[in-house]
Order: sequence, then C-alpha cells, then structure tokens
Amino acid sequence: MIRRVIQIDTEKCNGCGLCATACHEGAIAIVDGKAKLMRDDYCDGLGDCLPSCPMQAISFVEREAAAYDEEAVRKHLEKRAKEQQTAGCPGSQAKAIKRPQGGCPGSRPRAIERPQGGCPGSQAKMIKRSPEASVSAAQHNTTNVISELRQWPVQIKLMPVKAPYYDGADLLIAADCTAYAYANFHDDFIRDKITVIGCPKLDDIDYSEKLTEILRQNDIKSVHIVRMEVPCCGGLLNAAKVALQNCGKMIPWQVTVVGTDGTILQ
Repeated sequence: MIRRVIQIDTEKCNGCGLCATACHEGAIAIVDGKAKLMRDDYCDGLGDCLPSCPMQAISFVEREAAAYDEEAVRKHLEKRAKEQQTAGCPGSQAKAIKRPQGGCPGSRPRAIERPQGGCPGSQAKMIKRSPEASVSAAQHNTTNVISELRQWPVQIKLMPVKAPYYDGADLLIAADCTAYAYANFHDDFIRDKITVIGCPKLDDIDYSEKLTEILRQNDIKSVHIVRMEVPCCGGLLNAAKVALQNCGKMIPWQVTVVGTDGTILQ
C-alpha cells in the first residue's frame, strides 16, 4: 500500500539518538552511528520523531510500505523491555576505577570539553546590527506603527475551535519567536489574517488536534505557516501539516522560514 512513513537523510544525521528516544513505537534504532527506520510496519506515520531531530534529517515520504501493525509494535516493545531488564542498569555494573598516578586528580590541569550539538534553537549568540541601518529605519518610520492583529486570544492553546472571525479567513499559524525576530511582522504577515501562535518546545500539548478542528469546523480560505529556522520549530510545521491532512478539506497553504537574524530564508 502507498502510505506516509518517515525517511532519514543519513548525510545529515549525526547519530545523536534523540529520534529513537522520541519514537514511541521503537521503529528507529542507531545502526553504525546513524539513525535507521528498522521496519515500515513499526512506523505509524505521525512523525513524533521529526521535532526531536536537531539536524532536520527526518522528513515524511509517501511510498509503498507495509501497513502500520499495532500488534507487531506491542510485541517488539515487550521484547525490547525484557532485553533491557536482562542487561540490567549500566549504572549498577561493577567496574574498576583507574586512578591517575601522582597527586590529587582534582587539582590536575585539564581542558574542559563542551558537548557538541544540542538544540540549536537554545544556543546563545550575538546578532550584530549596523547602527547606520537602525538610524535609517527609525528616520524612515516617522509615524506610529499600528497593530494589524484582528482577534484575541492568539495562543493556540487558548483559541476557540469555533468563532465567527474564522469564517472566510486566511489563517496565520506562527511560531512565538517569529514576531520578535522579523521586524515588519505585522505588515507582512498579520495584516488581513487571523493569527494563532505557539511554541512546540515550551507548550506541552499536541497542536495538531485543535488545529484540525479549527480547519474542519470553519471556512478557512488559506493557511500560512511562519516558523523559525531552528529545528525545534519543526514541531509547529508538522502539527499544521497533520491538521491540513486530517481536516478533510483541500486548503491551500504555504510556509515561510525566518532566520534567527531576522531575515527571510524561504
């Protein structure tokens, strides 16, 4: 059958294993230092692994694949749990501790190795701005900026599923940080749209369920998704895609990616 499953770009994969941990079905394993989809029938096609990948190496693909087998997944997870119990906790395994010869180990000079990778979206960095450009922009905008927001609330988890302002509306689904990163956000994105925002990294909810109902129960003309370039923002895009697929309608949609320096990347 033709259905949606994940595919892993081994060139981008760094073997961190976060996707394997995020996959509730145990469909992904690290093989020879790279993530690998072990069996098609273990993959439910929902993509819980996508937001966890810091390298954006995982995507969806429609291809010939065995149907998702819930019973096979159950047996697989039971077998893996038994194997882990047999192996025991690595922290309780007996081992000899080798002490360095001479002097107190704590006083020996050494370089501190910082871990590589992690979530790029939480890494601190300075963004350099040109003072001349800031002055020019301030001089250009001689009038007060007017908000283009057309409704309240805006947080996805607070939005009603059914409301009059949805009917015939163009829906903007934006990541929280985009309005701070992109200077002209109101004029370029919010104007003439109904706006919903969220952060999949900080909100412990599944956006796709509410977004699906908003699209299903209202006359939404189009959807525009605006996300940041950081990998964790992929969760918002994934939720929107799931909603668009499950709402039962053909709704035109587009995606804009904003860089952490405020530029439009695509």
